[in-house]
Amino acid sequence: MNRQTQELRALSPAELKQQLMDTHKELFTLRFRAATRQLANTAEIAKVRRKIARINTLLAENEQDQNA
Repeated sequence: MNRQTQELRALSPAELKQQLMDTHKELFTLRFRAATRQLANTAEIAKVRRKIARINTLLAENEQDQNA
């Protein structure tokens, strides 16, 4: 488990949802910058997409724990 995942696991579900919203905004900004040729490192888009996937996974795990 990497450092970023450990940091995300420490957050509450409400904080995770806020983090998810912020990360989606960041992805939008990166895509916009890539479309206008202002983004030098396009690998950042993949990193942000992976972060969104991590957050969604943790939210699903939290929901499963609550239903069990």
